[in-house]
Amino acid sequence: MLTNFRWLLDLFDIFLVAFIIYRILLLIQGTRAVQMLVGLAVLLMVYVASQVGGLYTLNWILNNFLSSIILVIVVLFQHDIRRALIHVGRNPFFADLSFREETRVIDELCRSCVALAQRQLGALIVIERETGLNDFLDVGVELDAKPSSELIHSIFNTASPIHDGAVIIQRGRITRAGCFLPLTQNLDVSPRYGTRHRAAIGLTELVDAVVIVVSEETGFISVAVGGKITRDLEVTTLKKVLKRLLEPRRKRGVKS
Repeated sequence: MLTNFRWLLDLFDIFLVAFIIYRILLLIQGTRAVQMLVGLAVLLMVYVASQVGGLYTLNWILNNFLSSIILVIVVLFQHDIRRALIHVGRNPFFADLSFREETRVIDELCRSCVALAQRQLGALIVIERETGLNDFLDVGVELDAKPSSELIHSIFNTASPIHDGAVIIQRGRITRAGCFLPLTQNLDVSPRYGTRHRAAIGLTELVDAVVIVVSEETGFISVAVGGKITRDLEVTTLKKVLKRLLEPRRKRGVKS
């Protein structure tokens, strides 16, 4: 019976593969994975050229290399593959919060960042989005509190024993403080960035969290997402950026 609908299955098969490729391209857009993908494509072209041109030694080397291409892809794109798999189980930051509570949380974050910047107190605030952050919560002090300007300010006060680490916000609540984050290993990151900025970039290379950094040297407020950082944000811009990044995809879809 299936043979009668073979064309329909083939059509579905092609559509499914095209959809998966499209989602992968969206996922790696703007990341280092694109450069690695281009590098692999160049190697593939060289392999074909060596086969056509009769360059047997080069062809033999590339043939052995490309025969393990699946393993190579898994190693090179391990972070992106992990993000993609986690992406399946979405956990939007504001999924369980009302619009009023969303606005309050963003306002409190902006107020606290401005207050910290004015006093040039360094701060690192991580906001969980769809990818869980539990892998990074082994250290630090456990909390369960509504984000408020006063609380965040007191955590990052230099007299506080946990002011050097990061504050973690999950589902609209501060769940941990004093956490240490992985630093970026990207050699292209400017050497002018200090530990907080490198931690913000490093974490966002691995997960889709939004990280706010307040520099204790300059008082500049920065936001890192997707392994990229935007510096020197005014409070109005910061609020717009946070609203855009943290609102559920469902709402973005309605607006667009």
